[in-house]
Amino acid sequence: MAKPGKTGIARIRDAFFYSMKGFKAAWRHEAAFRQEVLLAAILTPVAFWLASSMIELILLLASLFWVLMAELTNSAIEASVDRHGSEHHQLSGRAKDIGSALVFVSLSLMALVWGIIAAEHLGWLVF
Repeated sequence: MAKPGKTGIARIRDAFFYSMKGFKAAWRHEAAFRQEVLLAAILTPVAFWLASSMIELILLLASLFWVLMAELTNSAIEASVDRHGSEHHQLSGRAKDIGSALVFVSLSLMALVWGIIAAEHLGWLVF
């Protein structure tokens, strides 16, 4: 059964504005998100210089976006958990730790992608 509510262009417009509201909240309340946006802003032009193929460019840029997506997910998890109270609960802690692990994995993947492509570009790796 279909979910009640707006359809078509109105739904798409509303979804866009909800997304912008989410970006604004993340920017305002999450220092890590601000830092990662700054990192992406600095590394995006570097990606265009560093990449020697379209696939490398896609990998470099995608790895930056994956970090932002992971941070947004982690922030959403933390906000949901915190809404239910500040008392310690094992499942709340586990949810927050798993969200943090998601960010760590995405940062590790970014470092791996950038490291391999940079090493190849500098002649340290030959494939």
